[in-house]
Amino acid sequence: MNKFFRAILLCALTTAALAVSAHASDTLKVGLYYGGSALFSANLQNYQGSGYALGWFDEESRRFREIGWLEEEKISMTADGNIYISGGAYYQNRPAGVDAAVGGYHVEMDESFADFEEAKYVADQFRTGFVAFINNDYRVRVDHFTSREEAEAAAATYATYTWYDLDGREYSFSGEVVSPSATGVTITETTTDHILFEFDCSGAKSLGILPDGRGREAETWFKGYRWLGGFEYRRSTGGNINVINVVDVDDYVRGVLPYEMNPQWPMEALKAQAVCARTYALRQTKHYKSYKFDVCNTTDCQVYYGTNQASALTDRAALETAGVVAMYDGDYAETYYCSSNGGASESSENVWTTALPYLRGKEDPYEATISIPGYAWSVHYTYDQLTRVLQQKGYSIGDVVGVYVSRTTPTGNVAEVTFTDSRGRSVTVAGDKCRTVFYTTLFGGTKSVKSLRYTISGGGSGGGFAVNSGGSIPGLDGAYAITGSGELDRLEGGDAYVVTPQGTVLLEAREPDRGDSDGITITGTGSGHQVGLSQYGAKAMAELGFTYEEILDFYFTGIDLEMVG
Repeated sequence: MNKFFRAILLCALTTAALAVSAHASDTLKVGLYYGGSALFSANLQNYQGSGYALGWFDEESRRFREIGWLEEEKISMTADGNIYISGGAYYQNRPAGVDAAVGGYHVEMDESFADFEEAKYVADQFRTGFVAFINNDYRVRVDHFTSREEAEAAAATYATYTWYDLDGREYSFSGEVVSPSATGVTITETTTDHILFEFDCSGAKSLGILPDGRGREAETWFKGYRWLGGFEYRRSTGGNINVINVVDVDDYVRGVLPYEMNPQWPMEALKAQAVCARTYALRQTKHYKSYKFDVCNTTDCQVYYGTNQASALTDRAALETAGVVAMYDGDYAETYYCSSNGGASESSENVWTTALPYLRGKEDPYEATISIPGYAWSVHYTYDQLTRVLQQKGYSIGDVVGVYVSRTTPTGNVAEVTFTDSRGRSVTVAGDKCRTVFYTTLFGGTKSVKSLRYTISGGGSGGGFAVNSGGSIPGLDGAYAITGSGELDRLEGGDAYVVTPQGTVLLEAREPDRGDSDGITITGTGSGHQVGLSQYGAKAMAELGFTYEEILDFYFTGIDLEMVG
């Protein structure tokens, strides 16, 4: 390893033996479709096995509680009710010209059964019979109808039928019509009206599906992607179905890695990313209260679409770091990461609001040792464009005539940007808004500032009132001044006067420098929020011979690596 790069580590490397910790379950619930994206119907295909276990996932232990079994390879979970099928798709309302339907009304036997096997034996005696798990009871239902009237007419016919239990005893058929449930889920054989199972525990439990892998690692097809683990179908009352992937945390990491980092990058960089992804997921709780899952599968959390893009390298990185997480002071660290930091990472409080001791800004010499696509960038905004962008985002400002960096961080990143208008008023944004405030699609394409490491040219300088410490303030309200008696007094609106050799005069603001009449050009390096791990920096360090532990130690000050699970 290059001795120079070893020497520039800003904190001493303390790679200790991995300790054992029991901070979390080794199973994650990953939200795939939920809320506004919840599905009326969700198809599932066993990728390499056959059949599915039916049941639910225990809320506390995450263990699967099996209640039954289906032999079919392709199944569809649909919100209970009338279901219309056309072109392989399922509809809640009848499309024009479509008659094929799975009715939401059934005839249910009065009896309950001891287990799934007993109920299935009875259901199979009827051409359209199926098992239903209703509020912890095994029931048998027959047939399906699109209206209660049709179902009631059929119920009278079924009164003439007999059925037999497992011991061969004969019984008379008696039953009642059941209507669609606001919390029920119906399972059919995909694209058919063949009902396989119904599940309804009034929201107290949610339907769980676990595929069989025929002795191999079980994978299923869903929405064009292959998934490990099982699925939970959680239906809000009267709504569509939230689809949740219930998966081992290390299998989840196998799915995240190829979407969050180039799968051909050096192994130690992939391992560092694996630890970040695992730790980040185990720490997340923001979706649990509303939707009962740990982490989503989009850029709002981490990109995750099963194992489609997994490679031998990414699987190895996940396997060789299995269970390893980043800890600080007994809790999971916030293992943020971005594409590149442009030459310096940033402290968390300078980008967001919370100061975390392990997310410290520091100069990063490693990115400069490799070629990074799009590393240096520039973008131009006219003043008219900036006015429209700011006003669209709700800022109270007139015609923008000046833009300047009003504060930087100790590492040289932008901390505040001030916009001034033609009337001398100003708007100042801070933290990550110094990057995101510029984003727009208003002008026929995307304009954005990619990082917080940039300079502004042509933007002029701010107006306002000069202060002794240097720079200026946009207004006097809330400022402090020393009175003639030597006391410190807070200014609250109105005018302020100063005593000069020429007498007492009104304190007036200077006019803003309008800068370039055309607008501004922002020139910078890097891409992302600059907090935590630089992915390209990790790549550079790995190519220089650093281990994943050393990479993480550089970007996360004072963390410990521990083992969970």
